[in-house]
Amino acid sequence: MATIDGLPPLREVIARHGLSARKSLGQNFLLDLNLTAKIARMAGDLSHSDVLEIGPGPGGLTRGLLAEGARRVLAVEKDDRCLPALSEIAGAYPGRLEVLNADALAIDPLAHLTPP
Repeated sequence: MATIDGLPPLREVIARHGLSARKSLGQNFLLDLNLTAKIARMAGDLSHSDVLEIGPGPGGLTRGLLAEGARRVLAVEKDDRCLPALSEIAGAYPGRLEVLNADALAIDPLAHLTPP
């Protein structure tokens, strides 16, 4: 069963990629796409904004931000196990999601973001 963005439900993505939250990385996965959409809406109009998301995991909030109209999302994910799930999202939102496999403290986000 596909969701509104054409991607499978997050629980299915997590199961397919064998993901589980790692306490050592402080991970907590948001699974409820209604909740992630609500969080994204609370940020206001993102249609003219680039968003920096640190630690997107399998991309629950990422999907919410993109579905709610964020111009572009830079997702910085240290855990390479999550990259295949994030790549699926990038395919559904061409040109709007850049995924960096890096420690967020080791990058210069301004080199990847465009001011509003």
